[in-house]
Amino acid sequence: MPEACPVYRPRKPHLTPFYQCVQDHYETLEQVYPERFAKRYGFWRPFLKEVMVHYLSCGDLHEGFARIRCDACGTERALAFSCKERKFCPSCAQKRAVEFGEWLCGHVLRAVPHRHFVFSIPKILRRFFLHDRKLLVELSRCAWESLKAFLQAAVPEPRAVPAAVISTQTFGDDPNRFHPHLHVLCPDGCFYGQGQFRVAPQFSVKDLEKLFRVKVLAMLLRKRKITSELIRMLDGWRHSGFNVFAGERIQPSAKKSLENLAAYLIRATFSQKRMDYSPDDATVVYRSKDGKEKTYDALDWLAAMASHVPERGKQSIRYYGAYANAVRGKQRKLQEVEPIPTVLEPVISSEAFRRNWARLIRKVYEVSPLLCPRCNKEMRVVAVIDNPDVIRRILEHLGLWLANARPIPRAHSPPGLRPLPVDSYQDATSQLPVREEEDYSQVPPAHWDC
Repeated sequence: MPEACPVYRPRKPHLTPFYQCVQDHYETLEQVYPERFAKRYGFWRPFLKEVMVHYLSCGDLHEGFARIRCDACGTERALAFSCKERKFCPSCAQKRAVEFGEWLCGHVLRAVPHRHFVFSIPKILRRFFLHDRKLLVELSRCAWESLKAFLQAAVPEPRAVPAAVISTQTFGDDPNRFHPHLHVLCPDGCFYGQGQFRVAPQFSVKDLEKLFRVKVLAMLLRKRKITSELIRMLDGWRHSGFNVFAGERIQPSAKKSLENLAAYLIRATFSQKRMDYSPDDATVVYRSKDGKEKTYDALDWLAAMASHVPERGKQSIRYYGAYANAVRGKQRKLQEVEPIPTVLEPVISSEAFRRNWARLIRKVYEVSPLLCPRCNKEMRVVAVIDNPDVIRRILEHLGLWLANARPIPRAHSPPGLRPLPVDSYQDATSQLPVREEEDYSQVPPAHWDC
């Protein structure tokens, strides 16, 4: 372990603005949600309270921890468990993104050129996906069918098989808006024959956008969410509101860019470093990427963050074509992966991409949780403590019992008496394209400031 690597200092989640906001308001949110937020963010999903309570235990030694010991000097420490709540805990989301990026590059993506696509829909259609989350699966399928048709047409080989990894995200640069869109990472061509791959020529993104539009509207019409009259109205718009962005081709040698982009597929909903919380007046200030600040009522902010939490057991990442789970399972069963006989670098061993928990922490925070603070030697996990009685005895012995216990929530005036927020869909008939919320023209950085 390099001595230049800083020693890991246990984080104090109860001191972060988001933790304090959740702690102060999560119980009130459930009480006022049906009247105040149901129209804007959909009905209250009961599991959300469990998500918030679980988040409040993240990094809390009182909820359990791992004992780690340095064999060189005998130093012992306690490392608290994390909650691993998807799209709600910023810290866990950051580690999960890094882990997913490495796993995807090591176990799914083949050594062929890839391309990043983003599929967006008009604001007038977003509310259907907000109130019926099952439609997000159909939206993903519409994007896949559109891409599949174009890639197979661009590669006129017998039995050409494209592939894609599609991530469903419901937030943009302004996390207070429900903005369902799709990030797609797919090979820039098709597989065919005995493990061969042919790169697709450049095709018209506008034509792909038109096909995606037709498929989405047909799906919503079939599901009886929209009418033919609405489709005719959309046909008359100068800007349909649908948008498809295509990034530059990424060669397999650009492993870091691919890993960053893969991690971006499951990025955190917001950045804690851009958030400030004022307990006294119960407001949240959030700074966008361009530095502009916007102030939210704390309950409004919390309701918006809850709207982005996926359903329990539902996947936000889906795999299609040659990257589908069934296809990869069949390859694992045969214990072989077909080579790509083109002028491309071979895929490296999957084992080379396996990273342990400690290395992930170091990659995210540039510190090592297993570096001894006394002698800088490697420490190791010697026990996992989850029995409440044992937890208390150890923490009392260390003088840590209730030292960082969850603070008592602040009392606030009944938030239900505050004015209702302006309907987020008042601009639903806008004909402007939706590109104003995100800039996908750059490969995302290696780390996010969550």
